[in-house]
Amino acid sequence: MPHNTRATTLHALRRSAHHLDTATPATRDRAVDALRAFAILGVVLGHWLVTALVAKDGGLHTTSPLQHMPWLAPISWLFQTLAVFFLVGGHVATRSLATARSRGETYGSWLRARLTRLLRPVAALLCLWSVAAVVLLLTGTPLATIETLLKLALSPLWFLLVLAGLTAATPLLTRLNPLWPLAAVLHVDLLRFGLHLGPSWLGWLNVAAGWLVPYTLGAAWTRGELDTRRAARVLFLGGTAATAVLIACAGYPASMVGVPGATVSNLSPPTLAAVTFGLAQCGLALMLRDRLRRAMARPLLWVAVALVNLSAMTIYLWHQTAMMATTATGLLAGRLPGLHTSPDSLTWVAYRLAWLPVFAVVLALCRTAFRHHEQGPRRPRNRRSHVVHRHLPPARNPRNA
Repeated sequence: MPHNTRATTLHALRRSAHHLDTATPATRDRAVDALRAFAILGVVLGHWLVTALVAKDGGLHTTSPLQHMPWLAPISWLFQTLAVFFLVGGHVATRSLATARSRGETYGSWLRARLTRLLRPVAALLCLWSVAAVVLLLTGTPLATIETLLKLALSPLWFLLVLAGLTAATPLLTRLNPLWPLAAVLHVDLLRFGLHLGPSWLGWLNVAAGWLVPYTLGAAWTRGELDTRRAARVLFLGGTAATAVLIACAGYPASMVGVPGATVSNLSPPTLAAVTFGLAQCGLALMLRDRLRRAMARPLLWVAVALVNLSAMTIYLWHQTAMMATTATGLLAGRLPGLHTSPDSLTWVAYRLAWLPVFAVVLALCRTAFRHHEQGPRRPRNRRSHVVHRHLPPARNPRNA
């Protein structure tokens, strides 16, 4: 790119970032948006790093580097960030509900608006993969490969269903102490792993109870109960110590994500170790709020966070599809290292890191193609930007996120 063109582009970018920065009210807590963006991008990068589609026997099969190199489990500690997203979700939903009530808005209209933004992008994903599945069947693709692809593509939906259920139950959860769902997870795991009692489906109760813990922590944040650094430190240190004890002494897996072939998964369904690990993550997130606020004062960082938040569900829903599209296209060039080969060495890890920018470009294309399903119709030219508009807090509650 010529120097003059590059300078002009950078100047336009900085000007746009400055405009968004000045248009965002000073009362807005930008740390909340930064935590949401971090949580979504953490999940995306985590999936791209620990999920491998190996070309074998004429089809694609799912495996993981954690299956072949279990000592890489600490990677999952960095990128399993769902607890942070539920923390922010609970905080934002309870604030939003309080603001809606103060305006005289009904619960039904509030819930409809929340769920529409959350679930509207799902329709495009289901339509595309329904068509893709039919095309793959008609072209003779092995059923095992189709099943593998559909599981990966649709796996993000479980998270949205849980979040939608918790959002709908928000009026009942605004005052719920996080210790109650934590106690439920403890009892379920005691029955499953300690006493070996109960039906086989018992662990799935933790899907609701486990994610209720960070969600109700978000409600406690709204109530002002987590504003002190002491509360954040207690969560972080207590969660870290409990997780270490559970892994070292109680036999819980070190990986915080599912590993193919493992007898126990910390995530599917959530275990007590996953929940205590989430407590540590939430504590760390709360400890970092002030630093994040200072970092978000930089216009370029703020505009990046705002854009991720504007398309958060689109990015989350389509990141697996972006990886699979890259993998399938790459097959035209043969079995490529880090893309189709077995993830059983550090060489594979190095190649996979090199593929991440390609995945990101394909995901950016998916975002461009499908973001309107999340953002709604394009605004008229004389209306305010969606980025700015959606980030304006209600007038009666200046701290709303």
